[in-house]
Amino acid sequence: MFEGLIPSLLITFREALEAALIVAIMVTYLKKVGKGELTRYAYMGSGAAVAISLVLGVAIQMVYGGMSKVAAELFEGVASLTAVAVLTYMIFWMTEHSKNIRGELQDKIDVAVSQGELYSVASLAFVAVFREGLETVLFLTTTFFQDAAGTIIGVVVGAAIVLVLAVLLMRGSYRLDIKKFFGYTSVILIVFSAGLAGYGVHELIEAGENLGHDFGVLGEKPFDINPPVNPDGTYPVLHEKGVAGSILKALVGYDGNPEWFRIIVYLGYWLVVGSYVFRTYGKPRDI
Repeated sequence: MFEGLIPSLLITFREALEAALIVAIMVTYLKKVGKGELTRYAYMGSGAAVAISLVLGVAIQMVYGGMSKVAAELFEGVASLTAVAVLTYMIFWMTEHSKNIRGELQDKIDVAVSQGELYSVASLAFVAVFREGLETVLFLTTTFFQDAAGTIIGVVVGAAIVLVLAVLLMRGSYRLDIKKFFGYTSVILIVFSAGLAGYGVHELIEAGENLGHDFGVLGEKPFDINPPVNPDGTYPVLHEKGVAGSILKALVGYDGNPEWFRIIVYLGYWLVVGSYVFRTYGKPRDI
């Protein structure tokens, strides 16, 4: 069960906290400029985004449940790589906007209020929250395939923690350093995304091989560090299907016997996206 709990808790916490941060900025600013009565529109937009995200998540699981083995592998591969694309976009977006997000958001609210476009406030909240909801659904789709119960528990716990922090943020009891938040969580997203990219490629390779395709050297596995299966049929702790191995598999994409293509994609992702983020934020201690 822990194979999906930890990654789902972390990703839910990170994505929900970003959404809560944006809504908190909106609510606090509306009250500051004497437009507290408009906060309900922000809550309406946020609620609608959460509801649609949940419906989307349920729909994906229903579609997946009726698929054949090869179709499921193709679906998991495409879903994983789609999630990587969305998460990568957000990583680049955050590095560009982390310093000015508060000011940009307040400017948009000023325009909406001055023009009397009250539902623009709801739209701002909806877009901000749905964006995070979509990322969460895409990422957790793959995790849910591996461990449904753990994923659900992780989502509930992560959301509960964020709910408490959101209340503190809106009351002004807690102040979050936005630049540091985006900096540190960008690193977490890179870890998740790199592993997810490797997993997506692995699933597509398996689907292709089941359909009779040969990937040549890219489909070969250069090593296998998985410990032998125990005599009773259980897996050792460090095996990719063991307790620790399964957690690492869901968290960072660990694979004891990866294909060359998976290795290349994983390392390539870190090289391109990781170098960009660390170059943008500076040394890790300066994030």
